[in-house]
Amino acid sequence: MPLLSVPKEVAVGTAMLGVAFATGMLAGFGTPKSATSGMVWKSSPLRQYLLDHSLREHPILKKLRLLTADHPWGRMMVSCEQAQLMANLVKLIKAKKVIEIGVFTGYNALNMALVLPDNGRVIACDINEDYAKIGRPLWKEAGVEHKIDLRIKPAIQTLDELLASGEAETFDFAFIDADKESYNEYYEKCLRLVKKGGIIAIDNVFWNGKVLKPRRDDLAAQSIHRLNEKLLRDTRINISMLPMGDGVTLAFKL
Repeated sequence: MPLLSVPKEVAVGTAMLGVAFATGMLAGFGTPKSATSGMVWKSSPLRQYLLDHSLREHPILKKLRLLTADHPWGRMMVSCEQAQLMANLVKLIKAKKVIEIGVFTGYNALNMALVLPDNGRVIACDINEDYAKIGRPLWKEAGVEHKIDLRIKPAIQTLDELLASGEAETFDFAFIDADKESYNEYYEKCLRLVKKGGIIAIDNVFWNGKVLKPRRDDLAAQSIHRLNEKLLRDTRINISMLPMGDGVTLAFKL
């Protein structure tokens, strides 16, 4: 389908992202040292330069990021530059309703809530409330706790409830970053919930480089690889796969 079938803002944003990240790849940005090198160029001086010259982080957001970094599972947090991109996309499309699948300590839920209008909301899905308790006081401190609707239950159940309550095609943005084996199901349900011109962001699409040659016993890598191949052929969306963090695909619903 032609790109012009989506709103002008999304079409322009897609084109700009494609040019910017194609240029980045040609310049060598985001090229992993090996197929299992972990987060893309995570410790690179060039990445630090990127952060020093582009990161505009709300003080409370930074506070939660540093708090999360000290957690034993802190590596599960979305990269700050990726979160900033998502916040900018949320603002670009003037989003009011957002879905997040996989909350952890709530860094990205806070990130998106900060840029939503006062009547906006983030439906935040997770099965572990203990991690979210780390971020909840900071949601309140930032004055956006009322925008975050945390639902502690399997995300599939929450998505089905939203569909059953008539909320199909009413969401503007969705972020998927939970158990990888369920990625395809999350994607399909989010595609039904997101309106035309909306965006679905899918995290960890490189899976530490393991998608290059998924092992038979690595169900996560196999699931992500299958979804990556599916998204390439999916005529319901336009896509950009970006070398950011552990890889993120942006799917723009047509």
